[in-house]
Amino acid sequence: MDLFGDLPEPTNDPADLAKLMGFVSARRGEREEMQDAHVLLPDLTASVTNLPSQVSRLAYFAVFDGHGGARASQFAAENLHHTLVSKFPKGDVENLEKLVRKCLLDSFRQTDEDFLKKASSQKPAWKDGSTATCMLVVDDVLYVANLGDSRAVLCRLEQAEDSGKRKCVTLALSKEHNPTIYEERMRIQRAGGTVRDGRVLGVLEVSRSIGDGQYKRCGVISTPDVRRCQLSRNDRFVLLACDGLFKVFSADEAVQFVLNIIENETVEQKEGQSEEAGRFEAACQRLASEAVRRGSADNVTVILVSIEF
Repeated sequence: MDLFGDLPEPTNDPADLAKLMGFVSARRGEREEMQDAHVLLPDLTASVTNLPSQVSRLAYFAVFDGHGGARASQFAAENLHHTLVSKFPKGDVENLEKLVRKCLLDSFRQTDEDFLKKASSQKPAWKDGSTATCMLVVDDVLYVANLGDSRAVLCRLEQAEDSGKRKCVTLALSKEHNPTIYEERMRIQRAGGTVRDGRVLGVLEVSRSIGDGQYKRCGVISTPDVRRCQLSRNDRFVLLACDGLFKVFSADEAVQFVLNIIENETVEQKEGQSEEAGRFEAACQRLASEAVRRGSADNVTVILVSIEF
């Protein structure tokens, strides 16, 4: 899905690109074990040899929400970006967007296959699974690939026509996959699975995931949705988070909560930290804490990526 029309002419000058900073906060909630995993790689550029000439910056941020154990989420956090780097387009290429999408799809499939191979070789076989929401930034274009019910949203500030003030617009960058969605349920049923109480076989809450070997024969797949979004000077931040946050916050509420802190509050800064970074850090920590305070029994992981032109 293409969210925002044609891309502007690419820039080869890294100085013209948006500056990105990543912040993370993770809370165990009421769970006995932390099954989430996350990755923040604000500069992945040097990891790719022979980058296409039109690309001057790569960054990667991801959140993985494990279920049935932490092994699938940890495996994806440790391996998916390495697979992505190895499959990223090399040298002079045409139609970069199409190749980046293919790279993301192939990397998810490969990560799932590699984990399932490892899981099935164990005694007893591992039954862990994980959602995935990954954001690959290619220059100033966001590609978000996701499986399951973790989400990514963008905060964009637009001029309000009536008041002249800037209003916040929350844009969804991901698509949830649960078995109650018609297309997902149909695929599961065609594969011989059933959906009971909104779950695959009455057990699994998501219809796409990494791992979950025992459900792959029932129509659970590892093909992500991929969305593309061109950053603009009106963009303030991206929020990636697992469903532990969104069980107690709507996307709009979460974005407004963060915006209020970064625009209105005075916060303590760590030594050497800019005021801007201090505010984002505080907003990220407070959002995760507030989700737990509101009664989210799940693990809560929040990644905040600030955008500054």
